[in-house]
Amino acid sequence: MSGGEVAGILVAVFWAILVSFLAVALARLAQTLKATTKLVADVTDQAVPLLADASTAVRSAQTQIDRVDAIATDVQEVTSNASALSTTVASTFGGPLVKVAAFGYGVRRALGGRKEDVPVKSPRRTVIVGRRVPAARRSKRDRGNTGQ
Repeated sequence: MSGGEVAGILVAVFWAILVSFLAVALARLAQTLKATTKLVADVTDQAVPLLADASTAVRSAQTQIDRVDAIATDVQEVTSNASALSTTVASTFGGPLVKVAAFGYGVRRALGGRKEDVPVKSPRRTVIVGRRVPAARRSKRDRGNTGQ
């Protein structure tokens, strides 16, 4: 065997080894692609029902939100009606009731203030020498006596 034949055999052996490695790598790549394809198919099969359930849940939530919105609108209307009714009742009965209460208080005070067996007491006065009581604090009777 000549040097050229030995070199050709070496190149052929290296070429065979390289092709073997590439064949093994391609076979593993094909297995990985098959596993990936199967995984994507399984995820798709599971995701479609989950998305359908999620869509149903969102629709149900929207229906409940619409109901709550309707209830909130009704509550707001009832609140405004109650406020208007309260204002009406206060303006209709408030003034007359205050007047009746004041009249009742006056009658009680007039009838219950003096008893026949108890003498009428004059109000106590405190006299401070050298000081005058301002005109606003004097009673009408005091104003008449001082000449103001």
